[in-house]
Amino acid sequence: MQNQTTTLTVKERLAIPPQKMPELSPEIRSKTMDEVALGYSAEEAKKEALRCLNCKKPGCIDGCPVRIDIPGFILRIAAGDFQSAIDKIKETSLLPAVCGRVCPQETQCQKKCVVGISLKDIEKSVAIGRLERFAADWERENGTIKVPHVKAETGKRVAVVGSGPASLVVAADVRREGHSVTIFEAFHKLGGVMRYGIPEFRLPNSIVDKEIETLKKMGVEFKTDFVVGRTRKLADLLKKDGFDAVFLGTGAGLPIFMGIPGEDLNGVFSANEFLTRANLMRAYEKNFADTPIWEGKQVAVLGGGNVAMDAARVSIRLGAEKVRIIYRRTAAEMPARAEEVHHAMEEGVEFCYLQNPSEILGDESGFVRALKIDRYKLGEPDERGRPRPVKLEGESFELPIDTVLVAIGNSSNPLLSQGTPELKTNKWGNIELSNPETNATYMERVFAGGDIVLGAATVILAMGEGRRAAAGINGMLVGH
Repeated sequence: MQNQTTTLTVKERLAIPPQKMPELSPEIRSKTMDEVALGYSAEEAKKEALRCLNCKKPGCIDGCPVRIDIPGFILRIAAGDFQSAIDKIKETSLLPAVCGRVCPQETQCQKKCVVGISLKDIEKSVAIGRLERFAADWERENGTIKVPHVKAETGKRVAVVGSGPASLVVAADVRREGHSVTIFEAFHKLGGVMRYGIPEFRLPNSIVDKEIETLKKMGVEFKTDFVVGRTRKLADLLKKDGFDAVFLGTGAGLPIFMGIPGEDLNGVFSANEFLTRANLMRAYEKNFADTPIWEGKQVAVLGGGNVAMDAARVSIRLGAEKVRIIYRRTAAEMPARAEEVHHAMEEGVEFCYLQNPSEILGDESGFVRALKIDRYKLGEPDERGRPRPVKLEGESFELPIDTVLVAIGNSSNPLLSQGTPELKTNKWGNIELSNPETNATYMERVFAGGDIVLGAATVILAMGEGRRAAAGINGMLVGH
């Protein structure tokens, strides 16, 4: 294998077929929360890695928000040196097992892969995310996880609010420099959106726990059930508690509703609440969990993103007889990952395109009985370049259902900004930055990043924000 990494020609590498990821069958996985994708074997990983052309100007690195040396770690996998591969990844990312599972590589690093471009099919790009996952899983399963080096203590103290991906990156990068780090988490469990927003069949909680364990071994302190803005004011962390800097990574957890009649009926939920009950509180474990969860039989999920796919697929696992995704554009415009859409279809989810509800109808007892659905066609592009949906008059109909899960997006929780006038926010409630190069806010010594700045985004984009904010914090602390 070592010789093959250097002797195979470009033509020979392009001729190697993409390695399919083993996964649970739809019949089995639709009845369990077990992880769907099973991961590559060592031989599958090495064969997939041999497809990499090791380009002199690798576009894949440019497509990675945290700029992992992608050809570098793939070359090591091809040679069978898995420990060296994960070490290379961890030079820039401490969450490879997470990113390898949930990041949209097809629109980032893999979109710029020369293999996919050469074959005129991006789906045939080197499976960078799956190889990243393989390396991370190999390290964990073989017990060789290394704790990053921490420099001598500086006496500086940094508070990190929230424990999602942006916050964990900040904690790691700041702690490496020898500064004390305390993470404050509002929930009783750590991980932020990785725990409450992503189902176990996509990202097992044990994976999140293992990544956090590394931070604990680095000396990062964690305080749960601590709501900054209520348990403690943001300004008090700086003025009374003596922190030298604060990072805000509280995410975008406030659900957006459609504002149509009937949203107050029994049986209507935000997908955010529904998934939090299932993922964080494990409400599906009937014999162990005290948290109730609504088990609809005829479920309509409004939206076309990954959250909509997650809500639909959890509903299937809770025993729904029929689950429909209602989306006002077509499959081509749907923002969810192609893999998640494919898995949802395999599990029996029905996709209703060019449709949107204008009213939720209830029965005499105040429970959902149907949706009034309008049909649409695609019109001229909007300001973002997507075809604008145009309602077709006289094309409405009723769809009998008993559950509505609204998954059209989230905004930032206003708790922090309302109690801290020094913070500036935009019209969506996202925190504005005074310096986008360092992620500094308009409040002195306070930085922010992730969904609270970007709006609802991806794990890897939040990590990129965290990396930039950590560099800003470290740079500021050196000057103090």
